[in-house]
Amino acid sequence: MEQGDEAEQAGTIGLDPNLSILWAQVGEGQPQMSIDVENRLRPAGIKGNSTVYLGDVARAALRALGPADPPHFDALPGYDEQRWTFSTASGDVSMRLRSDSYWGFGLIARCFLNRIELTGPLALRARIVHDIAASLGRNPWEAAWSSRFTKVSGAEATDHRAAWEGLIEHARADMNEEITILSQKIASLRGPSEIEGMLDEAKLSLEEARAALADHNAPAVERALGRAIQALVEADPTTEVRSSESAANRFAAMTWWDERGQEAEVEASHLLEEEAPLVDLTEEE
Repeated sequence: MEQGDEAEQAGTIGLDPNLSILWAQVGEGQPQMSIDVENRLRPAGIKGNSTVYLGDVARAALRALGPADPPHFDALPGYDEQRWTFSTASGDVSMRLRSDSYWGFGLIARCFLNRIELTGPLALRARIVHDIAASLGRNPWEAAWSSRFTKVSGAEATDHRAAWEGLIEHARADMNEEITILSQKIASLRGPSEIEGMLDEAKLSLEEARAALADHNAPAVERALGRAIQALVEADPTTEVRSSESAANRFAAMTWWDERGQEAEVEASHLLEEEAPLVDLTEEE
């Protein structure tokens, strides 16, 4: 691979205390974005900026990472605008993502793969990986050309699947634990009639969270948990409940996707849909 970094660790790593390395098949080349003079990713249409195509995996990865500075390109695209490497960070999580073709000379989007390297707390990495897979609406570890994917990545298809699914299930277990803790808190507060309505409201929100978790809709889980926590605090202001780390990381601030600067900038609204398409990650395609 032309942009292969000799320092990069080979193979794939899923459940690890500090590091995850995942490989993903690219499905489409859009969205088109741009790179400014400081080698930072910006919306398309800014005069003087060069063009880059992120692809669906990189777009999903940046959305899942949450509020972060614009990614910095460590390797700029050349003639092929879908071959590059960028790095970025959000809170305690750092991401390095490389896009390169692994067959067919990069003539179509499915000739490309992405190497995603994440460092930081396992719980946050797992949640990001869960959200990437759910947002894509397909299994990212399933390659267009399996033998070439294995050769370039240095890992077998079963290893790729195990790495992705291990992190996805870890995230689901964390969200399920969050629901269980809040459910136990509701039960402990039962008694005074004046707060029964608030507790019933919290219980309903937890049922909605369970349904969203079954649908692999993590953002909906977070919203439902938020409503449950609010109802519990109203029922008993002294109640201490654990809020999700990922929720704080996700909703704390406006991200660079929402920047408004020069009139020449084009709004990247196609990256900010309210709801992401979902996929049943328990089934093979």
